[in-house]
Amino acid sequence: MPPVGLIGLGAFGRLAATHLSPHLDLVAHDPAVAELDSVACVSLAEAASRPVVILAVPVQLIAEACQQIAPHLPEGALVLDVASVKLKPMAAMRAHLPAGTRILGTHPLFGPQSAADGLGGQSIVLCPEPGVDPACIADFLRDDLRLDVHISDADTHDRTMASVQALTHLVSKVITDLDLPAAPYTTRSYDLLKQAADLVAGDSDELFRAIERHNPHAGELRERFFRAARALDERLE
Repeated sequence: MPPVGLIGLGAFGRLAATHLSPHLDLVAHDPAVAELDSVACVSLAEAASRPVVILAVPVQLIAEACQQIAPHLPEGALVLDVASVKLKPMAAMRAHLPAGTRILGTHPLFGPQSAADGLGGQSIVLCPEPGVDPACIADFLRDDLRLDVHISDADTHDRTMASVQALTHLVSKVITDLDLPAAPYTTRSYDLLKQAADLVAGDSDELFRAIERHNPHAGELRERFFRAARALDERLE
C-alpha cells in the first residue's frame, strides 16, 4: 500500500487511524485535533498530497472536503470515502475532484461500538467507479485487517442498505427513544432486540439522519414500515 492521508478524526476516523497505522505510512488531518497517539497530525495540504486519501467526514461535508483537498491531490490519486450511503457521496466526489482522480466508495459495516473487540470478521463494501480496480485495496483489507470484503455498485449498495441499515436503525432508534425500564426477566428475542438498539444508541443524530435521508431508497421503505405499523395497530384495535 502506498502512503495514505486520512481526512477527519471523528469517532470513525480515530477508529480507522488506530487500525491502519500499524500497517501503513499514515498521516491525518482534522482542524479540531492537534495531536493523536496513533498517527501524526499534519496540515490539510500534506495529508491530501498523498497518493491515497481517505475522507472520514460526514456525508454532508464530503463536497466541501473534496473542494478543499482538490488543489493538493497528486495526479491519479485514489480517493476513498467511508460514508454509510454511496450514490450521493460518490456523485459529489466526481463533481468536485479533479479529472483523473480515481474514486473508490467504501462502507465499513461497523463502527467503534461494533468493532470494540477488533475488526476481524467485520464486513466492508467497496463500490469502485467504472475503470477503478479495487483489487489492491481489497487484498489489504482481507489479508491485513481480516475484513470480509464485498464488491458492489453504488445503487445496489444503497438499495441493500435501505433495509439492512436504514430500517434497522429506525427500529432501534424507536426502541431507544421509548426509554424502557430494565426488565427483571426477559426472552431471547427481547435480548437480541435490545442488543441491536444498544449497538446504535451511541451513534450521533448526524449519522442517523445521513442513513435515513441521504439514501435515496430509504424513504420508500420507511413509508412502507409505518404503513405496516399503522395497519397492525388498526388490526389490534
